[in-house]
Amino acid sequence: MFIINNIPVQVERFPDGTPRINISTSDARAVIEWFYEKDEEMILFMITNHLREQCGVVDISLYMPYIPHARMDRVKKVSEVFTLKHFCAFINSMSFSKVTVRDAHSSVSLAMINNVVQEPITEPIVKLVKKLLNPKTDIVFYPDEGSCKRYTEILKFPYAFGIKNRNWEDGSIMGLDIHGDVPKGANVLIIDDISSYGGTFLNSAKKLKKLGAGSIYLYVTHCENAILDGQLIGRNLLEKIYTTKSIFTQTHELIEVIGEAPPAEKETAKPTRRPPKPIKSEE
Repeated sequence: MFIINNIPVQVERFPDGTPRINISTSDARAVIEWFYEKDEEMILFMITNHLREQCGVVDISLYMPYIPHARMDRVKKVSEVFTLKHFCAFINSMSFSKVTVRDAHSSVSLAMINNVVQEPITEPIVKLVKKLLNPKTDIVFYPDEGSCKRYTEILKFPYAFGIKNRNWEDGSIMGLDIHGDVPKGANVLIIDDISSYGGTFLNSAKKLKKLGAGSIYLYVTHCENAILDGQLIGRNLLEKIYTTKSIFTQTHELIEVIGEAPPAEKETAKPTRRPPKPIKSEE
């Protein structure tokens, strides 16, 4: 989904799937918000070029909370395509004045994107901890050493962390070991940056319950729709899953979207005229 200066971009499709888009603005500056859904890169390219060439916009910034391809931040053999590298080169080719992202999965992506700014993520996490946990009896749990290092820098709270036992043949998680104290009956908030099918959190919750944890909650900055197809949903292990508005576009009673932080420009940008609804092709 795309939004330009607070106005949603209407994208219709011709029968072959190619996009048809109408955009009109008289502004000299534009903020493009991109809440990623698959195969939208070309639409972003078209929108950006249109704003410059047809609308005369001279200053375009991109608000991209989720960085596509961030998981593919390294290659192990020559046959693997380094998709993150090529995606970042594509973003850079559009010469945005600023690219704002949220909780980047890999520091490699931050190093590869020009004029990148990482949005603070402290506020929604701190609010959740205060809402759900008691520092005298409860803990935060980080599923791996990476998330532990990432979030303990911004959150001072009793915690434990996991070390995954991974099958390196296919990447699946076989289980995990927990380091740190899990008090009996303690409520636990699991914190991480991204979830696909939720296998990491399924193993975490099962192990925490085995150790006597009470209510377990999960916060992930980026929750893929795929979580609804995984085994985590429906196992009655979690009280609630919290995520931010980035890539989760479905609805589920267990999942709550919180802490939307719009780009700073959103408060000052002059709204564009609402684009006319595209006329459907008669072909």
